[in-house]
Amino acid sequence: MPVTVDRSETPWIIRLDGEVTLASAPELKKSLMEWLASGNDLQLDLERVADIDVTLLQLLWAAGREALRSGATIASRVPESAGAMARDAGFDRFPGPTEQA
Repeated sequence: MPVTVDRSETPWIIRLDGEVTLASAPELKKSLMEWLASGNDLQLDLERVADIDVTLLQLLWAAGREALRSGATIASRVPESAGAMARDAGFDRFPGPTEQA
């Protein structure tokens, strides 16, 4: 499963794994909406992402923008390959402070 969520931790942890494609968008959107409604901070773990679709990057960017408005925090663990994919798609960085893995 490309999207997993650990709600038992504070911050919440959303992990993306393998090829995260358009088919994963509804699941990721639902998880991000639940996270935003929870008021918790988020650790976004992309360490095991092999490929990520631009639609998913847009969802993450929108979640980061909404987090700024609500005062929530997103921290990201991003391998260089995923960071390069984001930059190639026009995203300077993922939402929140990024820690290179």
